[in-house]
Amino acid sequence: MNEQVAKLVGYLVLALALIGAGACAAWEWQANAYGKRLADQDSAHQADLSSIAAAGAAQARQAVEQQQMAQQALANLDAKSTQEKADALAQNDLLRRLYGGSQADNEKLRADVADGRRRLRIAGTCSVGTGGSVVPQATSASGLGDAASVELAPTAGQTVFDIRARIIADQAALRALQAYVREVCQ
Repeated sequence: MNEQVAKLVGYLVLALALIGAGACAAWEWQANAYGKRLADQDSAHQADLSSIAAAGAAQARQAVEQQQMAQQALANLDAKSTQEKADALAQNDLLRRLYGGSQADNEKLRADVADGRRRLRIAGTCSVGTGGSVVPQATSASGLGDAASVELAPTAGQTVFDIRARIIADQAALRALQAYVREVCQ
């Protein structure tokens, strides 16, 4: 019986060894398949990260290009507006020199108007009539009629010399702002 027990124990050990070997093989095969899935998922994850990074870099480049184009448009607009304003003011200064002599003469005229030694006159006419005229016909003999010129008060006369320059500067600023809104703030 000892022999039979030994054979039985041998078969039992052999069976246990085969079961253990099968379990180890199954374990290795399962771990191998699981590792392959993890590697596949990791490579897919890396591909996704690469495509996201590339898309982000493309968007960043596009945003930088748009910003540079806006800055260039603003610089061009600023240069154009500045040049237009400088040209208009130069023309105004030329007109001042033509109509008022030198700058010193112009300042002297301003001082004379302010002190009352000279008067600034602006020629103008008013149509007096019936129908669609702006000025109603005088009904009394005390009316002034059609004046050949209009005289400004001495205090108001000195400011006339600067009005055109201020208008030019204001119009240039307004044109620049309108162009900025139209071209840069799309």
